[in-house]
Amino acid sequence: MSGTKVQTVLAALLLARGRVVSDSRLIALLWGWDPPATMHAQIYTYVSRLRKLLGPDVELVRRQPGYLLDLGGARVDAVEFERLGRTGREALRDGRHEQAADLLRDALELWQGPALANVTTHLAEAELPQLEEARAAVLEHRIEADLELGRHRQLAAELTGLVSEFPLRERLRAQLMTALYRCGRQADALRAYHQGRSVLADELGVDPGAILTSTYHAVLNSELDQVRVPAQAVRTARPDVPAMLPPDVADFSGRTGQLADLCSRLGAAGAEGRSAFQPRRLLLTGMAGVGKTALAVRAAHACRESFPDGQLYAELSHPDGSPKDPAKILLQLLRALGEPSAVAGGPGSDDMDELASRYRARTAGKRLLVLLDNAASDLQLVPLLPTGPEAAVLVTGRSSLAAVNGSHTMTVVPMDEADSLGVLAAVAGHERISAEPAAARELASHCAGLPLALRIVGARLVARPHWPAARLAHRLANPATRLHELRFGDLDVRRDLAACVWRLGEISRALLPELSVLGAHSFPALSAAAVIDVPERLTEEVLEELVDVSLMDMAGIDTCGRPRYRFHPLVQLFAASMTGTHGAAPTPHDPVPVPVPGPVRARLTGPRGARYQQRDLAG
Repeated sequence: MSGTKVQTVLAALLLARGRVVSDSRLIALLWGWDPPATMHAQIYTYVSRLRKLLGPDVELVRRQPGYLLDLGGARVDAVEFERLGRTGREALRDGRHEQAADLLRDALELWQGPALANVTTHLAEAELPQLEEARAAVLEHRIEADLELGRHRQLAAELTGLVSEFPLRERLRAQLMTALYRCGRQADALRAYHQGRSVLADELGVDPGAILTSTYHAVLNSELDQVRVPAQAVRTARPDVPAMLPPDVADFSGRTGQLADLCSRLGAAGAEGRSAFQPRRLLLTGMAGVGKTALAVRAAHACRESFPDGQLYAELSHPDGSPKDPAKILLQLLRALGEPSAVAGGPGSDDMDELASRYRARTAGKRLLVLLDNAASDLQLVPLLPTGPEAAVLVTGRSSLAAVNGSHTMTVVPMDEADSLGVLAAVAGHERISAEPAAARELASHCAGLPLALRIVGARLVARPHWPAARLAHRLANPATRLHELRFGDLDVRRDLAACVWRLGEISRALLPELSVLGAHSFPALSAAAVIDVPERLTEEVLEELVDVSLMDMAGIDTCGRPRYRFHPLVQLFAASMTGTHGAAPTPHDPVPVPVPGPVRARLTGPRGARYQQRDLAG
């Protein structure tokens, strides 16, 4: 196959690992900041050529907002490299050095020449550094395994060349010093250290780090001949390994692709092309009740073996949506980590800087999984993030957070009908759902793909075994009473949605009920402005704030380049219930109190309205 552009499209699709590559990303990878006017037509041509070249066994499909490559059973070297590397690191961590060396060597043998050799510079600049970093990390692990197997004589020459090629990689230099020392070349090992120290000072203006310094002292003290205690043996003897994860959801259903992606990204440092020296931080966002916590907990349990130093968990918001005090959360986590002085009211318990410092010291160098649920803000989140690449942090929240956006953000969206029926069947029983397929589909439709609503419906069916599913579907059919029906025990869709409203500014909170008359169809800010009689600029700011707290969805861009917005059907009913505007008589059943500032409308339209239109919507 020839053609740089075609190979770039293929490489982008392969590196996406079964996920959709958007048109905008393809454009950026093909042409950077200067795409031609015919960019969409050219992408279509490249995709058509790829379909012909790849043949019928590989499916390249259009899926908004871009394209997806389904390889079926075909193997991709990059994915296989990551799998072998991850498995090899696990074997190394468990002390299975022979197996680790073989697996990591197999991973490195998949590299046949330079990666991304015939693609655009835009793609190479975006992806090549990650691939090269992953390769270097696997190489270092393979050398570590070989050193543990006593192969220092074979490694000395290889490491000399590698250190010459990568003079700033301190771990490689430390491994060279170890190999030289074990070959009886103590003076050469010390010389390698001093050369590295000079290079680091000249190139970066820094002193050697901990790994190089400790190896230097080990050479001086003749300690590198000692047999290391396997890390697993040390871990099993420790009493302070926290296990704070909530119970897994027994009837978890759906989200297969996102769960696999999440588990892959939660793997050992260096997996998925990420630098082995860069912290792993993942954020799950989405509307209330969409199943972020259930997905995060399932992924955390599935990956527990990758975090032998323990798993931490904290709920960061109260049930009403207000944020918890991060100092109290830090005390809770420190106690789980075995900090004897982490007592509320004790010395330093109200000093945030001291608590954060103690927390980072306790988590430094540990392979921990930290699950932070329902984060409210960056200010709350930052003190709870451990440093270093060994720990992985999984955060759930209803809005994007800058503290974790640098790694990977996964948006959890409502389920389609098939997955919705799967949740109903998992909770209520497959026989119960399959006995009334039409009613089951109606129930799924009324729940609008929201897992919380689906679980409530399933639980109500279990609690009423004599009810046909059609009876509950009939009760949910009335929009005016639907939210009242969607509650069971401690589960309540209306209450969860109300918790989001508390995070809105005064103006957005006041205008939310009026916006509900737009229904569940997409609309631009201009249309919304006409309905609520507010200037378009302010209306768009209100809509953007609603998107930020997941009370509104982005629905694409119209032909004029304007963003379009859309309510989730249940959010639209909730917003309407704040004033009873749902096209039917409002229900008084157990409303969740949500304050709607009445004077705001008067201020927006009164003589001083212009001043309020300039206010920050956050209040």
